[in-house]
Amino acid sequence: MAVEMGIWRIDGGRPKRLNSAVMPSERQLEELLEHDSTLLGVPLLIIGRQVKTPYGKFIDLLAIDAEGHLHVLELKRDRTPRDVVAQALDYGSWCATLSTDEIVAIANDYLNVPLEEAFEDVFQTTRPDLLNEELQLTIVASELDASSERIVTYLRDFGVPINAVFFAYLEEDDRAYLARTWLAASEDATVAPAGGGAHKARRASWNGLDWFVSFGEGDYQPGRSWEDGRRYGFVSAGGGAWYSRTLRNVPVGARVNAYIPKQGYVGVGTVVGDAVRFDEANVVMNGQSIKLAEQELAGNYHYAIGGMSESDDDAEWILPVEWIDTRPNEGAFWRKGMFANQNSAGRLRQEFTLDLIAQEFRTSASDH
Repeated sequence: MAVEMGIWRIDGGRPKRLNSAVMPSERQLEELLEHDSTLLGVPLLIIGRQVKTPYGKFIDLLAIDAEGHLHVLELKRDRTPRDVVAQALDYGSWCATLSTDEIVAIANDYLNVPLEEAFEDVFQTTRPDLLNEELQLTIVASELDASSERIVTYLRDFGVPINAVFFAYLEEDDRAYLARTWLAASEDATVAPAGGGAHKARRASWNGLDWFVSFGEGDYQPGRSWEDGRRYGFVSAGGGAWYSRTLRNVPVGARVNAYIPKQGYVGVGTVVGDAVRFDEANVVMNGQSIKLAEQELAGNYHYAIGGMSESDDDAEWILPVEWIDTRPNEGAFWRKGMFANQNSAGRLRQEFTLDLIAQEFRTSASDH
């Protein structure tokens, strides 16, 4: 049966039903959703309105969720159930083919800031490397008839990622209200992989060169010092196998992008040797190889107390780097949406971060 919604106000212990009214226009509903997508009850970032397809048609609203999945929001307007469902399926067949780069281009054309910044503002996390691994079609209606309900339910039974949300418009005196209900509960939603093919890898392709390296200062007292790393040419990590393992995997010839947690990126350089323990590390100064542990250092790179020995897992590990460009802590570079995580080192894939680093530091954008 068709979805019908009622709302009652309890007045003096008795229910009083609010009057249903006609939505002034579904265009107004579209504007409300564009302004605040939380009306849907699903955290979404709107990345396009009236998005033109190659077929001369226009998608009402295009959005992504925190997982980077694409959502097509199509308003029913005054179309027949067959027409609106067919239109949603048509749009879905095109959206399923969109690459990450194409989605970023659509979003950047619509948003006032880069997609990465807007994504972090809404979801409080960095954008996934790949977008559009899954797709959801949603029909938005100010009323939902029995025919629409039958068609959507039938398609869902066959695994089509489609749902319908119904908004009731109610009035009382000089106040207006919106009430929302979904045709199918979110926990029952059926979502198919975009394109209908095999599930794609979560990570974007890697350029084979760039690595992210976290240079955590003050992890212990007095802690490692970035000024030591700048002066003597190294990055380091240690105090446990979890911290040093990823750094020890960075190969000679890799380009490292050094990041100080909660501050930003401070240097770009090329790895010139394998990682070694701090007490065995040599660095090159003025063309001479010198023992790092014998230099006047601002930081402390020993974890053991009272001269006790350290195991390889516990020790600080030094990765020698020939710096291309660096800056002091106070000049750390950061833009909302850039990549960062808790690992000491890892492959840096996010193009947004790589492009910004290329612009800010003396590196070649083409290399990134």
